[in-house]
Amino acid sequence: MKRWMDQGYFLMKGLEKVGAEFSLTVLAYNLRRVITLHGVPRMMAALP
Repeated sequence: MKRWMDQGYFLMKGLEKVGAEFSLTVLAYNLRRVITLHGVPRMMAALP
């Protein structure tokens, strides 16, 4: 997934830090999907 998003290798060392870095990558991927599927106005309207 990281290479698909042109991020390359993990920048951190250690399992905990790599897990956090990958979690941020997945969050960015999911936000990108929401924006693609629904658009920014609908996403902003859904936020509390």
